[in-house]
Amino acid sequence: MSTPPFLTLPTCARAERVVTGRGEFAALRAEPAGPVRGSALLVPGFTGSKEDFIALLEPLASAGYRVTAADQRGQYETGGPDDPAAYGVGALGADVRALTEALAVDGAPLHLLGHSFGGQVVREAVLAAAAEGPLPWRSLTLMSTGPGAIDPAEAARTKLLLDALQGMDLEQIWQVMRQLEAESGQPRPSLEPAVAEFLHRRWLANVPRSLSVTGGHLVAAPDRVAELAAATAGLPLLVLSGVQDYAWPVPEQTAMAERLGARRVVVADAGHSPNAERPAATAEALTAFWG
Repeated sequence: MSTPPFLTLPTCARAERVVTGRGEFAALRAEPAGPVRGSALLVPGFTGSKEDFIALLEPLASAGYRVTAADQRGQYETGGPDDPAAYGVGALGADVRALTEALAVDGAPLHLLGHSFGGQVVREAVLAAAAEGPLPWRSLTLMSTGPGAIDPAEAARTKLLLDALQGMDLEQIWQVMRQLEAESGQPRPSLEPAVAEFLHRRWLANVPRSLSVTGGHLVAAPDRVAELAAATAGLPLLVLSGVQDYAWPVPEQTAMAERLGARRVVVADAGHSPNAERPAATAEALTAFWG
């Protein structure tokens, strides 16, 4: 999961719920002080939340962008039913399309970004929209995501989680994860108490059924890059990552960018979450692309 560097919202941002035709979604929204150059919808990944993008809100708003980061269904403050059909990538992609419709009311160009598993969700949204007509987005950014299933080592860890979900509750799994970290000799870096408490609280707020379905997708996701390339002809594309990535190898992401004909940006000194680890450089890359 991504670890936000802080939790205090900048003065340009607020927490609210976005009402759509598919229900309400918890969101963080940032507003520029001056003229609006465009809007952006940011979609988090597996076990993440809107707070993964908190450090991007101020720099993107300062550059003139109205930004909305939203929990996916089943995550943190959005919640969801105990129904596996609600968490397939097709259903989650339909949620992204509903959010897009709700946010595009002012006519400003809307840029779409998906991080990690969120990248494969926004891919589904784009493919479904392309089958019906012109795309409603000004650009598409795939951040720290890949063409198909996650790296085998990460898939093995995810399968352990899927097995644990069959007989343990989320608090029990959390305690086991902390114990394994301590025994690994590579414990989590020291965190501010408020951030550590948030990570625990966010984990417990996940809908277990959501974790089972989305985790199952990650270990067996199909490669749909050729379909996406055909569906996005003429749409500006960006593939952005850190220099290292445990989920999808960086060379695999570079090859995906080449197959898509996408711009490629690698953020120095960043891993799987450049949005949280190097937000200034990430925001600079995004605004350069959007501009």
